[in-house]
Amino acid sequence: MAELSTIARPYAEALFSAAGKDAAGLDAWSGLLSKLARLTELDDVRAALADPRLSDEQRFDVFTSLLQETLSPTARNFIELLIANDRVLALPSIAEQFEALKNRQAGTALAEIASAFPIDDAQVRELVAGLEKKFGLKLNPVVTVDDSLIGGVRVKVGDQVLDTSVRAQLTRMRDTLAA
Repeated sequence: MAELSTIARPYAEALFSAAGKDAAGLDAWSGLLSKLARLTELDDVRAALADPRLSDEQRFDVFTSLLQETLSPTARNFIELLIANDRVLALPSIAEQFEALKNRQAGTALAEIASAFPIDDAQVRELVAGLEKKFGLKLNPVVTVDDSLIGGVRVKVGDQVLDTSVRAQLTRMRDTLAA
């Protein structure tokens, strides 16, 4: 089976193109996709969407009833298409790729920062300022704490990773000594 990101890419690109022409705008679509993706990550929802006893129409009704909001005709068509093609469980990947397209158009990128210890807002701003110079992009930081790093930080921007953690340094030393 094809990798999920490969399956999700054409859907994200088509939706991004349609959303760019929609009066609601990219931010509204981004929010909707985020909600849809969170729904598909729930075990009960995944089970209902995979239930072979339900028709596509029943899956659509169950799924959209959980949103508790009125959908535009374009959004309804998009969800119906995903359900008909058995791709609704790809929504988290579609949402992620949609955000990447949106960020690329805006000249921004998501910076996933993992730190061994909690870092305050001033430290985040300082780190992001240096990273923005390096990448030449406006960065939107998302900071998490990962105590397995032992010390330091690991930053992921797109497909690039800067790992200055103690764990990475120990791994490099081990590899050097073993060679």
